Formats: sequence, C-alpha cells, structure tokens
Amino acid sequence: MSMTPGMPLSATLIPDCTSEEAHRAAYKKAKADSSVFVCITRQGTHWSVVLDVIRRPLVTDEAAQVLRSAVEELVATGAAAGGANFSTEYISMHQIASEGRAREIAAAFHGAIYGLQQLQAAVSVPQQSA
Repeated sequence: MSMTPGMPLSATLIPDCTSEEAHRAAYKKAKADSSVFVCITRQGTHWSVVLDVIRRPLVTDEAAQVLRSAVEELVATGAAAGGANFSTEYISMHQIASEGRAREIAAAFHGAIYGLQQLQAAVSVPQQSA
C-alpha cells in the first residue's frame, strides 16, 4: 500500500486497522511520509472511519466548515449512526453499516482533505511579477 504524500488513497487502498498492530503500522507509515493518516476499523458489526492530519491543521477554518458539514450530514442521515468527532486535526465517524461504505467515506474525506490542502497552498503562493 502506498501513502505517497499529497496523494489521496482510493477506497480499496484504505487500510483496515482493526488490529492494534495494523493501526500502529499504518499510523507510523503516515507519520514518516508526512501523509494524512486514514483507516477503517471494524467494531462489532459496524465500521468506523478515522483521519488524522498528524501535527498540522486540517485546512483553513472555512474549508474545515465544508468537511464538518459533510460529517454532520452523514450523522444526520444515519450513515454514521454512532456519531462523529471533528477537530482541525482529527475526524472520526462511527457505526457505519458496511466495510464498503466505510471505505467510500474514508476515501472521499481523504481526497477532500488533500484537495483542500493543495488548493490552500496554491492560493497562498505569492504572485511573481513579469
């Protein structure tokens, strides 16, 4: 599995970190690569999604509001029936019905975070005069 910095993972590449060993290994790799950590975990008959930006803010406050709204919608519609936690560095969503749905949600948020971070970096670059 590749967690190249700046490259979001597809749903099939989101690691299953149900075991503590798998979680530790995936987190260590993301930290070493300066990547956004993302995983799914099985909890009984349901799944959870976890994203951690590891030592840096997620995105701007305005962009974070877009992510927060999406998390709130997933909770309100029952897709994340167990609720969610959201901060500028961490997102978790719980009691997702299936592994496939958890992977889909994890990949969408992982891609969104990378996209928003890239957009933020692009607009933060000072213009050079010709």
